[in-house]
Amino acid sequence: MKKLMAANWKMFKIREESRDTATGLADLISGKVPSDREVLLIPPLPSIRSVYTSLGEGARGIEVGAQNFYPAEEGAYTGEVSPRQLKDLGVTYVLTGHSERRHVLGESDELVGQKTAYGLQEGLSVILCIGEKIEERKAGQVEAVLSRQMEAGLKGVPADIAPERIVLAYEPVWAIGTGEVAGPAEITEAHTYTRKKLQEILPGIANEIRILYGGSVKPDNCADIIALDNVNGVLV
Repeated sequence: MKKLMAANWKMFKIREESRDTATGLADLISGKVPSDREVLLIPPLPSIRSVYTSLGEGARGIEVGAQNFYPAEEGAYTGEVSPRQLKDLGVTYVLTGHSERRHVLGESDELVGQKTAYGLQEGLSVILCIGEKIEERKAGQVEAVLSRQMEAGLKGVPADIAPERIVLAYEPVWAIGTGEVAGPAEITEAHTYTRKKLQEILPGIANEIRILYGGSVKPDNCADIIALDNVNGVLV
């Protein structure tokens, strides 16, 4: 199972900045990505094609993803983008259920599930994000929150889907961009529960599905995090 190292750029960088970053990264790691690692860049929508072309053929070990999409082929959905349009730009991965989509933009568990199933149906690989808010953790509701989000988010996922195409990302909301990082025990507990829940929902492939950790991951803590049990990469 390859460790997935994914970088979500959120709403940062214009095209020129994105191009420079992608080119610099390609020059730095081209031909040097270990066989047990997969690298994924997730730039903002206007920069996707620039990033894809800037990587060049020499760095095809780096995949390009998208931060959002709407679960329809086409239609009157102003401001949205379809999986078909994303694939035309070179996208292979998409995010669903990111905490900012859930808690800032109001996406429901049900919509997250619809998007996850549709993205897979359309041939994209999907990273489904899950995680609790600080008040939920303090109330002892971590497992209840993860269970609810996973049951809804994976509801339409075929039991025989290729396991490398569906990824879970545990991102405690209180640790995203705050400088706060869940401790080893907290990460291990959440990832162990996530694996257990996967075994209930998708028993045939649960042990082959990657579970990422996200939340203030940095160069000085990344190696320790991915060495933990059931941590199969990071979402930076």
